[in-house]
Amino acid sequence: MIPFLMAAVIPTAGLAQTQGGAQSQSGAQSGGGSGIPRAAIPKITEVIVIETAKQGVTPQQIMAVIPEEIKATAKLYLDGKIRQWYSRGDGKGVVFVVDAKTEDEARAIMETLPLAKEHLMDHQYIPVGPLMPLRALNPGAFQ
Repeated sequence: MIPFLMAAVIPTAGLAQTQGGAQSQSGAQSGGGSGIPRAAIPKITEVIVIETAKQGVTPQQIMAVIPEEIKATAKLYLDGKIRQWYSRGDGKGVVFVVDAKTEDEARAIMETLPLAKEHLMDHQYIPVGPLMPLRALNPGAFQ
């Protein structure tokens, strides 16, 4: 099983959560109508991509493409586009950590792989960045 660190928003004094990008009492702006303070939204440094077989795709269909998939994935790793890759602990797919700053950038990378070209896999894209509650350790140092 791959452990994922769950990011929690640590409330800070004077930072009220608001909707729709409106200014809070402290003057900080919230992020894009999500109700999450902008200070809690990290700069995206990587995108996690979770791949699972599409409904109705057989293991035989996937295995027919695997030799080319492995070669193409290794090339992306050696090119620095894929930083890490794992098999899911439940055997239902793979997880990639992709060197991308946006979902679109990660999607463009993943669409070059043979399984994606054959439309055999579903992809879930999760942009991630530094754990923002760490700023609470020394707020003045991170402004």
